[in-house]
Amino acid sequence: MTTTATVPCSEPGCPGSIEDGYCNVCGTPAGGSGGTPTGTSTGTTGAPAPGTAAAASPSAMLGTGFVQGRPGTGATAGPDPDAERSTRTGRTSSSRLATAALGSARTAATGSKATRRVGTSSTRLRGRGLGAGLTTVPSVPARDPLQSVMAVPEVAERKRYCPACGEKVGRGRDGQPGRTSGFCPHCGNRFDFTPQLSPGDLVGGQYEVVGCLAHGGLGWIYLARDQNVSGRWVVLKGLLNSGDPDAYAAAISERQFLAEVEHPLIVEIYNFAMHDGAGYTVMEYVGGESLKEILQDRRDANKGAIDPMPVDQALAYVLAILPAFAYLHDHNLLFCDFKPENVIQQGDGVKLIDLGGVRRSDDLTSAIFGTVGYQAPEVAEVGPSIASDIYTIGRTLATLVLDFRGNTTTYVASLPPVADTPVFQRYDSFYRLLAKACALDPADRFATADEMRTQLLGVLREVVAADAGPGSPALHSAASVLFEAPVADVAARPLAWDELPTLRRDDHDPMASWLAGVNVVDPDARLAALADAPEDTVEVHLARARAAIEAGRFDVLRDTIGTILADDPWEWRAAWLGGLGELAQGDPVAARASFNAVYGQVPGELAPKLALAAACELSAEPDIAESLYVICARTDANYTAPAAFGLMRIREARGDLDGALHALDLVGPTRGSYVESRTLRAHLLAESGRGLPALADAMASVAAVSIAPRERAELSVGVLRSALETVTRSGPEPTTRIAGVPADEPALRDALEGAYRELAALSDSRDERITLVDRANEVRRWTVR
Repeated sequence: MTTTATVPCSEPGCPGSIEDGYCNVCGTPAGGSGGTPTGTSTGTTGAPAPGTAAAASPSAMLGTGFVQGRPGTGATAGPDPDAERSTRTGRTSSSRLATAALGSARTAATGSKATRRVGTSSTRLRGRGLGAGLTTVPSVPARDPLQSVMAVPEVAERKRYCPACGEKVGRGRDGQPGRTSGFCPHCGNRFDFTPQLSPGDLVGGQYEVVGCLAHGGLGWIYLARDQNVSGRWVVLKGLLNSGDPDAYAAAISERQFLAEVEHPLIVEIYNFAMHDGAGYTVMEYVGGESLKEILQDRRDANKGAIDPMPVDQALAYVLAILPAFAYLHDHNLLFCDFKPENVIQQGDGVKLIDLGGVRRSDDLTSAIFGTVGYQAPEVAEVGPSIASDIYTIGRTLATLVLDFRGNTTTYVASLPPVADTPVFQRYDSFYRLLAKACALDPADRFATADEMRTQLLGVLREVVAADAGPGSPALHSAASVLFEAPVADVAARPLAWDELPTLRRDDHDPMASWLAGVNVVDPDARLAALADAPEDTVEVHLARARAAIEAGRFDVLRDTIGTILADDPWEWRAAWLGGLGELAQGDPVAARASFNAVYGQVPGELAPKLALAAACELSAEPDIAESLYVICARTDANYTAPAAFGLMRIREARGDLDGALHALDLVGPTRGSYVESRTLRAHLLAESGRGLPALADAMASVAAVSIAPRERAELSVGVLRSALETVTRSGPEPTTRIAGVPADEPALRDALEGAYRELAALSDSRDERITLVDRANEVRRWTVR
């Protein structure tokens, strides 16, 4: 007897195993690894705004426009200053900043005819399942199938329309109910909304009908038992109205397409059966609740008022179902009509159901099914595509989290303004994610479901961190597939261009191996080596742009960025290098536009936010800088220290001492800059003028860290001198201890004398030693011998 070993899923935190090439929990393909998309898009960008950057800067080539957009122990720390900032406002939203033109905005500005290019497969962008281990979604127990059977199966009158002309039919009048069958008074065609199957009917000699479960746009859905397979529950899906030839063709189409579909996140199709001349799709019964039903349950529990989902839960649902879209798209299939009712949650998992609108991407003749408010605006003219599927996913996500009034009218092809939408104000990255997914130009949307999923996962991390409470530092980090982690922590100033995270090289680039061998330190020599590259790929151009910044060859940088964007206007990495070059040239306003454009393309990445925060800090936008630093500090431990120092600088500059102290408290003891953060904290407290408790806290800040003896002695002298002056002026506080001694005059004089003598012993200057000894003698208390 041979046994087959179970292969666990490679995704961290996923309990599933590989079956038929895919994880049976999260849907990740076996052995999936990463790959960099050759380009991403800008979301919605407007026309170039003149005067944003100097003509010589890389952003002049990019163009600019506007897009819509550790705990402290100190006794002096006041209320958490982030508490009032936890709800973002339009003033702190990055959506009001200028953004460099990428994608369709760039092609419109330059008059070029470039189209969206997607290069190597983005397999490195594939991820894990429901909640991703970041948040918890309430489990939905499996339903007893019999409890789901409709007592009175009929189509509601408000949903009855003629299958031929689309006019209202079957409506009641004068208190009398409308007819469920008859002839359309407008065009004369017959309509019939009655179920064609009754309990006890045996379909295909195998499936015994129990009753109706629901009705939808493509047909009645029946519950049945499979008499040939142990009476298992199955679902039969027939036509809503046999007079609709498009609906009938769609049912046949569903059978044909779904026979090819095998994925753990997609409802399984078992068979196709005939009964009395009508066809029925036989599929897996998935007991649970659709996302539409979950929304309705929330509304019912809220006394009939709309109660949108928490953003983290909505993101978790979409995150979980995106691998199903990746599978369909990989197999040349388009879903077309995605909306909340097409996702069923059962237990802790989800499944994509109701694939009646599925079509091949090269199908130019079949009827297209869609729903107003979800369907992409271009579908009517150019047909569905991967981009239109992405649009429906974005619109579904918006429906889950917004009281989306006007989604079929005022906002049928747009999102509500940030200024009117608290959810967008609180979660800036979430808004940027939706703006990209629902961009008007299809080429400006996420290029693949995998690309969207990678960014959505990053946004989910930010949302969960924000919901954890203001001032909570990140305790974990997550590696990005696009950026290296930041390595520089600078307290005195914003990060310089070469201290910001670097791009990860795309190992799928044809020249990746060759570039790995270019180990030339001198930037001019490296530029010369890169000029001899066998092939000018995107990664070669990016390496050349980086070397040009290091060498100060900004003419080469501009030419290289222009070359990249001429080939692919959606290549955001060119904007990233452009922003670095603008910082290197001392133009933070131009850099701000470049980094904001990158943020719009990869809204789940922290590196663009850290870079944009630095540029905003340098260009008189402290509110936006602060909000971005807060996101970085609480989302990823690798970003906490550089972001915390940025918060400290901004808050200290505006006189917010408590806020500055809380920022420094975010830096954890495992970070190399921890000692510097504690020392800065001590100095801020020592100079605060807040009295003896603040002075005690200042010394406590550095009590457990190792700092230079002279620096500790200087701090002790300053703190003890201030404490002695306070006690002399206002009286002792013996219960308060400063540097280990009670806050009374004798003890403080003894401690200060010792600190002066210790500092004198550490001095290399004879004159300084004499001065310090004199001061020690001055504060020495008088004794009687």
